[in-house]
Amino acid sequence: MASLIQWHCHDFAGFTPLSLYRVLQLRDRVFVVEQRSIYGDPDGLDPDCLHLCGYLGDGTLVAYARLLAPGKVYPDAAAIGRIVVDSTLRGQGIGQQLMTRALQECRQHFPGPLMLSAQTRATAFYESFGFTVCGEPFDDGGIPHVDMRCDA
Repeated sequence: MASLIQWHCHDFAGFTPLSLYRVLQLRDRVFVVEQRSIYGDPDGLDPDCLHLCGYLGDGTLVAYARLLAPGKVYPDAAAIGRIVVDSTLRGQGIGQQLMTRALQECRQHFPGPLMLSAQTRATAFYESFGFTVCGEPFDDGGIPHVDMRCDA
C-alpha cells in the first residue's frame, strides 16, 4: 500500500477548497477525535506553510505534514508539524514515507536545522530519522510532547 502513495507538496494557494477540507478533516479525525485532544487546529500558520499531502490513487488523503520556514515556530530552525497518517493505514510504512518526503522537502526549501514537537510515545520513531530530544516534556492539548531537533 505504501508504494501506491502519490505525494504532493505545495503552498496554501495550491489547495482547492475540497483538498483543504480533506486535510482539515484528517487532522480533526486523528488529533481531536481519535486522540481526544481539544485544541485549536486552525492556528493561523497554515497560510504560511508548505503542505505535504499523500494520496491514494483514488484521491483519498491518507497522510499529511506541514512544513514551516525558520522563524515561524522555532527561531533558528524549520519545523515539521501536524504529522498524521490515517488510522486505517498505519503499520504499512506510510509514516516512514511521509517523514522521508518531509525531510527531503525541508532540506530543499529550508536548509539548516529542523525541529518538531513529538508526542513522547513517538520519540523513537523520530530518532530513527536523526532527531534528538532537546527539551523537557510539556503538555500539548492533553498529550505529553517534547521538542526534537535534527541538525542538517
